[in-house]
Amino acid sequence: MTQAIFMLIAAIISEVFGSSMLKKSNGFQHPLPTIGFLVGYLLAFVGLAFSLMVIPLGAAYAIWAGLGTALTAIAGVLFFQERLSIQKVIGIMLVVIGVVVLNIGG
Repeated sequence: MTQAIFMLIAAIISEVFGSSMLKKSNGFQHPLPTIGFLVGYLLAFVGLAFSLMVIPLGAAYAIWAGLGTALTAIAGVLFFQERLSIQKVIGIMLVVIGVVVLNIGG
């Protein structure tokens, strides 16, 4: 189980990296960020696939999508000077709460 959780965390980090590189690629106009996007998403899906060998699909996908979305929004604020509004903070909190509720619900 520990290895599956590690793979899921690696998948989330890779997805956030890939999304950030997608932004940096400027519509695939810059080759290095485009390669970073491809590698990030490839690693994200590989990590998710391996984690699904142990973690149930609903839980793994909820964690992957929810935390990936929240961390990508935070990355936008930290690295791309996107605004952090009260609506964005509430949205991130709701995503995290949703993931927790889905996992508690079994």
